[in-house]
Amino acid sequence: MSQSRREFLGKLGVGAAALPFVMNLSSVARADARRKQRVVFLFSPNGIVPSTFWPKETGENFKLTEILSPLEPYKSKTLILNGVCDKVRGDGDSHMRGMSCLLTGIELAPGNIQGGSDHPAGWAKGLSIDQEIKNFLQKDPATRTRFGSLEFGVMVPERADPWTRWSYAGPNKPVTPIDDPYQMFNKMYGRAKDQKALSSVLDDLTEDLKKISSAVTPADRKLLEEHASFVREMEIELKEAQASAGHRVPTIEPGVRKDNDNMPQISKAQIDLMVNAFQADFTRVASLQYTNSVGGARMKWLGINEGHHAISHNSGDPVADKDLTKINHWFCQQVAYLAKRLAETPEPGGEGNMLDNTTILWTNELGEGKSHTLDNIPFVLIGGGLGFKTGRYIKYEKVAHNRLLMSLAHGFGHTLTAFGNPNFCGDGVLGQLA
Repeated sequence: MSQSRREFLGKLGVGAAALPFVMNLSSVARADARRKQRVVFLFSPNGIVPSTFWPKETGENFKLTEILSPLEPYKSKTLILNGVCDKVRGDGDSHMRGMSCLLTGIELAPGNIQGGSDHPAGWAKGLSIDQEIKNFLQKDPATRTRFGSLEFGVMVPERADPWTRWSYAGPNKPVTPIDDPYQMFNKMYGRAKDQKALSSVLDDLTEDLKKISSAVTPADRKLLEEHASFVREMEIELKEAQASAGHRVPTIEPGVRKDNDNMPQISKAQIDLMVNAFQADFTRVASLQYTNSVGGARMKWLGINEGHHAISHNSGDPVADKDLTKINHWFCQQVAYLAKRLAETPEPGGEGNMLDNTTILWTNELGEGKSHTLDNIPFVLIGGGLGFKTGRYIKYEKVAHNRLLMSLAHGFGHTLTAFGNPNFCGDGVLGQLA
């Protein structure tokens, strides 16, 4: 926050609790009015069904497939990349390397975690691209935010290993996602330790919101009201969730995930919290991780009782492919819901909507589950945050995914010459994106 803006709010007597709600108001906007760029990294596990995922037509005249059909309202803002491959090898099995090398682009360190291969492994040897971008933005006062990045999860196991972590703050430094919306709300607003403290959030803000309300435009006054309304709704929803079944991460054996019928509700809550965090400019970098590599969620709400990972090992079988298509279609619905929330939210203090300034990147640790291939990793990008040319389906010839990671950084003006293993970066950023 600039000194002049801080002084303006100080004269109004606005306390620290209200600052997140007024950071984006055009009436008190930063002197530096550059476009706010954001990126979301979204993970779902166990590969895809190629025949129901990849479009048949390349270029602009592609048709969205059965899995990708929820993105139809955002087709013109969608960029689908085929032929992008995770070429990182070394210790660990494909699930381990697929997960922990996905955003880092570098090998796993030696370790004692035994996977499906003959060589055990440890954590990734480098930081992930989300944290690289976060660090770049945090160095500039004009793009620095309260949290830098926020890591959301949906039913991520409590155990920590290369199958469960994809974000890294540095070598051997995995970042743990928060998969409880109540805990994330507490992190964002800092007053949700119990119901009494939770209910006091709005009480603490009321007077300050009144003070700033009289000094801003009618449009900004409406935005303040929307912020307050969101917090009030979250209070109600979280209290109801705690009073009923609640959210509890089960005890999980390696490679096995128990069913959780609350996944759809948790997903919605986490996405709503993420959009609110962007709206309040708490962060411009976020990730959302659904379960984990080898995740075995049983999606009973889709009429599927068998675990996701077990089904993925039968890909190619018509019954298994039908279920896997349903599962990936559901994940795509979550992506579409995030896009919808961003698209329907006006850009605070700017023009257009928040999807215009946000890029969602949805990906997976495998190209296909049964073969455990790291070729043709699915990368689907939605939104205009990085300035890529959307509304297209592009097929590459087995290019290293490190080049895509570099391209994401370049989209923020961070002109990396290499990221992860430099041996996969010699051809520079990925072509055809602009």
